[in-house]
Amino acid sequence: MLTFTLVLSACSRPTTLQQIKAEGVLHVITRVAPSIYYKGRDGPTGYDYELVQLFAEHLGVELRIRVAEDNTEILSVLAQDFAHIGLAGLSGQKQFQGQMRALATGIEVESVVVYHRDSPKPQALADLAEKPLHIVVDSNHEPQLEEARIDVPQLSWQVHPGLDAAGLLARVETGELPYAVVSSNELALNHVFFPDVKEAIPLGPPRELAWLFPAKQDRSLIDAAGQFFGMLAEDGTMEQITERFYGHLDRLNYVGALTFVRHTEKRLPKYESLFRTYADQFAMDWRLLAAIGYQESHWRPRATSPTGVRGLMMLTRSTAKYVGVKDRLSAEQSIRGGAKYLNIVHDQIPDRIEEPDRTWFALASYNVGFGHLEDARILTEQAGRNPDRWLDVKEFLPLLTQKEWYSQTKFGYARGHEPVIYVQNIRRYYDVLVRMTEPAATPDTLLADDSSTPPGNNGEALMAAPEIQAALPEQLTDVPPTL
Repeated sequence: MLTFTLVLSACSRPTTLQQIKAEGVLHVITRVAPSIYYKGRDGPTGYDYELVQLFAEHLGVELRIRVAEDNTEILSVLAQDFAHIGLAGLSGQKQFQGQMRALATGIEVESVVVYHRDSPKPQALADLAEKPLHIVVDSNHEPQLEEARIDVPQLSWQVHPGLDAAGLLARVETGELPYAVVSSNELALNHVFFPDVKEAIPLGPPRELAWLFPAKQDRSLIDAAGQFFGMLAEDGTMEQITERFYGHLDRLNYVGALTFVRHTEKRLPKYESLFRTYADQFAMDWRLLAAIGYQESHWRPRATSPTGVRGLMMLTRSTAKYVGVKDRLSAEQSIRGGAKYLNIVHDQIPDRIEEPDRTWFALASYNVGFGHLEDARILTEQAGRNPDRWLDVKEFLPLLTQKEWYSQTKFGYARGHEPVIYVQNIRRYYDVLVRMTEPAATPDTLLADDSSTPPGNNGEALMAAPEIQAALPEQLTDVPPTL
């Protein structure tokens, strides 16, 4: 009788997967990082977030995200079985045994030593004896360092609670920290923004990043996730998501000036009249509008990104609806919509900000969102700098990638380097177009708008003045559009 009761009890206890479907919610804990989860211009995104969102849809349940301060909090929550899945950017580690299970996500990473270009490059871990390495808390790196210290007893490191990978890289960039260890994928996503940071050696072989599941759960959820990953790999979705977040990194330092000139000869003439028409309608320089179009799509009306952004001006579905565009692949509708949206964003920028800075702010807002731009302006003002001057604000936008800074803001994490590069690229394309359409122009005349400027505008066009073209590191000045 007792045996029958125990069997009946076991049979009646729902599995983890059944519990999730009964509640209708998948509880996931994660942290903010460009490789995992962050809020982009069109809402939450990130490699792991996109996967887990698809998984929740596959299960037919709501995805409920809890954002942790760091991996320490994620691991604590999982150990107590207070979440179904943890997205921590970690690989399955020996110390997890008995506490949680790991499911590989398909991204292989190494723990790599990085150094400031003025520091001696280590050729082996022995070269780092008595030279402290700097790491983030609860990472993949410390277990590997402990293993390495068996062969190099003088190896030492310092853990930095409160810093993320971007914060470490920023300190290596300035020379404050000579050596650090970061994950290779986080280095790849951030490297172009820290040109003085160099990669040296890995701590060990590549390891696959993983989703983490509490060991107190049964295997129903992790098995379902594994089967789902298999489906994504088979239908090509996994490859597409990987390409979206990592495929462009090897091209970040390349843009061809000759390609741009060729496109002005072959592609621009097809759309120049449309740029002129709608720039005139919204009182802006047509060459600025054309420069935005080139940055967005290289003037390709059927350009489409994996995220669903489409058309010559690469409008999101929500933006297109907002500005009345029904067919984003129509070059005319896309250019009209892009001009209208830029005009709306431009009007959000305070009137007291003079041109051309007001336009640079509008472009940054067009790229990263008005809320994040305002966060950067507030940080600028708190530092005693001028929040109405692009030259100052562009130094603070990149800080929105670092937890110690974005945690102080209203809208949180943003890939703050991107609007800086976005604005700089458009200014460069615009300047080239001005010189091509006004070959006899001098620096003084470049401040005056062309015939599309409405009467009474006093030449305060949406364009660049050479004397305020703030310089970026050479590595940042040639960046193609992200499609």
